[in-house]
Amino acid sequence: MAHSWGTIKLDDINSERSYHSRRAYGQSKLANILCTRSLAKRLKDTGVTVYAVHPGIVRTELKRHMNLGLLCMWKMVRPFTKTAVQGAQTLIYCAVEPALDSHSGGYYSNCRPSSCTRAARDDEMAQKLWDLSCQMLGMNWE
Repeated sequence: MAHSWGTIKLDDINSERSYHSRRAYGQSKLANILCTRSLAKRLKDTGVTVYAVHPGIVRTELKRHMNLGLLCMWKMVRPFTKTAVQGAQTLIYCAVEPALDSHSGGYYSNCRPSSCTRAARDDEMAQKLWDLSCQMLGMNWE
């Protein structure tokens, strides 16, 4: 999963000092999982549930930005990709499946719970990222 490519760099969260597209993408996916976990804790007992979802490799127009090497690799990977409708299934599942209500904050792929890296389960980093996000937004979550 893409979140395994990333690390959270709190001192360079926008990758202004050092940018690499794959690492930035991985950081964004890792941040998504960490923020989902944090939000789930804050929304506990409110009736609102949240989930981090991996849709799979979905055929989108993102390939229009790929270089020739990646386009060649895409040709090999394409048979294993999903349509937009197929990619949306896990998101829909998490939104409508009542059995998931007690699993808010979970990470899902292919309409079932999925494992994530140790970094994605780091509650201390999740809190630091939450605090930084609130600071950047100029808000205080109580």
